[in-house]
Amino acid sequence: MPPVTLALLISNVLVFLMQGVYGDLFVQAFALWPFGNAALSQQMGAPIPGFEPWQLLTYGFLHGSPTHLFFNMFAVWMFGSALERLWGSGPYATFFLVGIVGAGLAQQLVSAMSGTPYPTVGASGGVYAVLLGFGMMFPNRMVMLVIPPIPMKAKYLVLIFGAMELYLGIFGSGRGVAHFAHLGGMVTGFVMIQYWRGKLPWRPRRIWTDD
Repeated sequence: MPPVTLALLISNVLVFLMQGVYGDLFVQAFALWPFGNAALSQQMGAPIPGFEPWQLLTYGFLHGSPTHLFFNMFAVWMFGSALERLWGSGPYATFFLVGIVGAGLAQQLVSAMSGTPYPTVGASGGVYAVLLGFGMMFPNRMVMLVIPPIPMKAKYLVLIFGAMELYLGIFGSGRGVAHFAHLGGMVTGFVMIQYWRGKLPWRPRRIWTDD
């Protein structure tokens, strides 16, 4: 297993175990809390943790349940390993972490519009960036959905997941799942790949050669 992929699996499991030890204190310090919680705290008459810059990264290593952790890490192993072998460990680590930050910024924007004081946790933003990257790098590779077990090309899997997140983000209840954070991770991943390909105005840092 490539080293960064292995490190992500181990670190996320260890942090989840630490959540079990420290409980709410860990979530209050390292989950992603919306901007403006101080004002909300005064309105509600109860203390609500506020936003801190490091939360844009640390929230991606916290998870809400063992199932949440399992499916995110399964995706990191399934799709991230191939990207790390193609790009190298350094660029892949950058891609994953920037995907988490981009997803966090998207979630902050949505939270600011909704006025919700609830925190966000999970590596899903980075996972969706990785999913997008896998679909762009290996568009015709066959993959198998877990539920239902249907084989399809990676590019179609990405399109389906992206469309589902957009639909659920607009028309779903939004409770418990940060759909727009997932989309933010995909958009961030797309922008990074286009930058590496030299298709943006800024000077690219090419890290691979397209077939």
